[in-house]
Parts: sequence; structure tokens; C-alpha cells
Amino acid sequence: MENKVFEHVMLDLETMGNKSNSVIVSIGAVEFNIETGETGREFYQIIDMQSCLDQGLKINASTLKWWMQQIDEVRLELTKDGNHLAQVLGEFRFWLDECIENVKIWGNGARFDIGILEDAYVMCNYHEMPWGFRNEMDLRTLVAFAPEVKKQVLHNTDGPAHDPIFDCKVQIDYASQIWNKLKIND
Repeated sequence: MENKVFEHVMLDLETMGNKSNSVIVSIGAVEFNIETGETGREFYQIIDMQSCLDQGLKINASTLKWWMQQIDEVRLELTKDGNHLAQVLGEFRFWLDECIENVKIWGNGARFDIGILEDAYVMCNYHEMPWGFRNEMDLRTLVAFAPEVKKQVLHNTDGPAHDPIFDCKVQIDYASQIWNKLKIND
């Protein structure tokens, strides 16, 4: 079987806040081809929240309240045993090392997913990120060029709420469609 090369990784975090020092509940990532939307390997880990607190990350009260207002299935995900933050970050680093050199890493927002993850690496004394800063891609900026594509994809998508792998795949779908729409129009 041929090993495909994917030049992009979509990242999705579930967190206990929206600041760069937020506790990370889980990390999901999926390799993908921006032009075709085809996906490759996946990474998913639940993180022990106490290990995040022990590293100095914070829980935001309004985000905690928001999580408590979600459906039972989503709230139960918060109670699952997770792995220590430093261990998960090490495993994610190893996973990214298996990607191509200079892989592009996409986050939903200029400083949300990637910024929170970067700060967690620093809090765990990883001072070199497993991706190059020039390869950080912002999905929200891409969506701003064709927001109707995202709306259409979300309108036609039904799946588990706040599941990082599912969310990555949905984001890949509309990122690829927008990418190709912009490419055709240039």
C-alpha cells in the first residue's frame, strides 16, 4: 500500500477557556490534502485536567459553565481518564515528526488552537515547537474569504458535538472547498 504524503494538519482542541493559558481537555489532529480534502492519519488524546492545572494552566469559570450546559454525552467526555499533559504533548510531537518536513498546521483562529498548544508546550518545558512558526495557518482567515462555504458545510453536517476528530474533518471539508474556490477565482 502506498504511503500518501499530506502537507497539512488540522488541529482542534477542546479546552476549559479561550485564553492561551487554558486547560486542554483533548487534542485532535488529522493530516489532509488541502486541494482534495482527503485525510490521512489521526491523533486523538484526552488529557488529565489536573495535570494541566499542575503545570499552571487555568480554568475559566464562564467556559466551565458553558461545558456544564452541554448535553450529557459531551459532559461525560470531560470525566474520562486522560493522560498527563506532558506525555500527550510528547506523543503529539512524535506524531508530527512523522509528517513531512515543514507540514502546515491549521488552527481555528490566529491564536486559539495553536497558541494554546504552544503555551502548553512552554509550560511543560518544551521550548522548541514541533512545527515551524511560518507554517501556522489560520482557518478563520481562510473562511473570511468565503464564509458561505462554511455555512453550507455546517448546514449539511450532523455529527457528535465537540469531538475533535469529527471537528477536524468538518473543518478540512470547508477549508478544502474554500481553497479551491479561491484558486479558481485567482
